[in-house]
Amino acid sequence: MINTPASTSRITDEAARRRTFAIISHPDAGKTTMTEKMLLFGNALVEAGAVESKRGRGTASDWMDMEKRRGISVSSTVLRFEHEDKVINLLDTPGHSDFSEDTLRVMSAVDGAVILIDAAKGIESQTLRLFEVARSRGIPLITFINKCDRPGIDPLELLDHIESTLDLMPTAMSWPVGDPGDLLGVVDRRSGSFHRFNRNPGGRSSRGGVIATLDDSFDPEVPAWVRAREELALLDDAGHEFDFDMVESGLSTPVFFGSALTNFGVELLLNAVIELSPPPSARVDLEGVERALDSDFSGLVFKVQANMDPRHRDRNAFIRICSGRFERGMKVTNARTEKPIALNYSSEAFGRQRETLDEGFPGDIVGIVGATDLQVGDTVFQGEPLLYPPLPTLAPEHFIQIRNADARRHKQFSRALSQLAEEGVIHVLTQDGGRDPMPILGAVGQLQFEVAIERMSTEFGVEVLSDQTRWKLARRTDEESAEVITRGGLADVRTRTDGMVFALFANQFQVERLERDKPELRLDRLVG
Repeated sequence: MINTPASTSRITDEAARRRTFAIISHPDAGKTTMTEKMLLFGNALVEAGAVESKRGRGTASDWMDMEKRRGISVSSTVLRFEHEDKVINLLDTPGHSDFSEDTLRVMSAVDGAVILIDAAKGIESQTLRLFEVARSRGIPLITFINKCDRPGIDPLELLDHIESTLDLMPTAMSWPVGDPGDLLGVVDRRSGSFHRFNRNPGGRSSRGGVIATLDDSFDPEVPAWVRAREELALLDDAGHEFDFDMVESGLSTPVFFGSALTNFGVELLLNAVIELSPPPSARVDLEGVERALDSDFSGLVFKVQANMDPRHRDRNAFIRICSGRFERGMKVTNARTEKPIALNYSSEAFGRQRETLDEGFPGDIVGIVGATDLQVGDTVFQGEPLLYPPLPTLAPEHFIQIRNADARRHKQFSRALSQLAEEGVIHVLTQDGGRDPMPILGAVGQLQFEVAIERMSTEFGVEVLSDQTRWKLARRTDEESAEVITRGGLADVRTRTDGMVFALFANQFQVERLERDKPELRLDRLVG
């Protein structure tokens, strides 16, 4: 398909309407609640908490049985909706640190991120780790201080905490009035309006606040208002003014205060995402060359998910459109295999639900059902060949050895491991990268094993037995280094199903000694 001047103009215009972002946070900071409330204010949900979408009943972001049962997100979710003439692609990331690899992949598909911070806890370890990922990828951040209706840290202390911990200039776009735990409302610093806080139990349908003017709201007899005026004056004197260029360059973050559970402050945040989060821009390929938005189609596969519809045992590959116009049924080339592939069964995603997508533009996420030739990290393109940089992943730090409890189901056992490995749920390690009746499973966290074993049982009908191993951590290596390591008995070497080689160690001391004695060997923690 050759782009004409009219079609290239439409591509850039449509790309400018897109906002593709992730919500990242420490577990229990309220990330999934915030996701649902942004959908509520974007009119993509009828009622939060139920959860009932416009397209039918069903959980919007947490759709796996384990997610519903435990109340945690273990898999990233794509949610697309339109709001104020903008197309919003919201990617809900796993909150648990055991699923950091999935979050890493999601961060490669977004243009911006909302970082959610608990007002009582500040920046926690997982939040800091995700922030470092966002910074390394140059992703602009918007900060939301959540749970401000509960006792927490003083707002000025929180700003100092953000600046000192993240080395990032926080710019308060809204400001809370009232003591922590006794919230009266927030001031929108740009408009000067005051949003009164109305506690809404359950936060199901209320807009979460009443807008009034500062003059009408200010009572000189109320200490909270006097203090808020003083704090706002301090912010003005300190030069805490919004600077879009600093936000875009990753030097500053706009900060909002509110309570997702009660819907309060969520609408201000959603409007900020539309206004402040960047639209898609030209992406750089592996050779450092930019692929213009209005050039031929290209996309990056950042996630593969099987059995989202267990009735059909489907397999869905999620592609971030990086350039050009996507058309359902178009033929593209897979850069990894150099083979053509037809993108016939395409859909837009809303959690587990999906609807046919006939066309898409840079920033959109398109799901391709049944694309068995697509793997995580693949580049697909039309026209001039290109290859986008590989997606980062982490070397495993936990290991178990598994075996099939029923030898009659060896085909299902192999198919389940192959599928989970392709999705990136776990690392499957064997002696030579081939089939192994007792493979080693590697993971960043123990909870990944629980997910893998439960999915093998529920989706593939395979029960497995597992044993602990003596290995505690791994480093990616290459064939030359692996030969030296094996010959000297310096560590155990295993091969992942995609051919990547790992050296397995019993403790950190072994790694440090090998790095000291043989610095020429390749031993990488970050894989990709």
